[in-house]
Amino acid sequence: MTTDRASVEHWVAGYVVAWRTAGTAPLSDLFTADATYSPSPWASPLRGLAEIGPWWEAERDGPDEEFTLTHEVVAVDGSTAVVRVAVEYPTSRWRDLWVMTFAPDGRATSFEEWPFAPAQPDGHA
Repeated sequence: MTTDRASVEHWVAGYVVAWRTAGTAPLSDLFTADATYSPSPWASPLRGLAEIGPWWEAERDGPDEEFTLTHEVVAVDGSTAVVRVAVEYPTSRWRDLWVMTFAPDGRATSFEEWPFAPAQPDGHA
């Protein structure tokens, strides 16, 4: 499978479905068994589904979590893609950049998130 805009769009749609799905079973459709997942540029990467799964469960409120996610594929170069993401929760909002590298089967071998929140009233993020 070639990494192109359509395959990245498909992967992002699967990510949203997985986030809204109870449990971690869908992760194996998104990530290779040895994938790395960096939830921020400062965090140590999670390595493999055994580390990604528990983090995934702890970070979300569950399948009923309210949010909307919009995205734009910014670039695809070989097996690497960059996606600009906007997430709106009832009490917060985020703008992210996702940098992903894909295996030939379309699953991510690496996922790096660069999350940004709007400035707080005191001027700090």
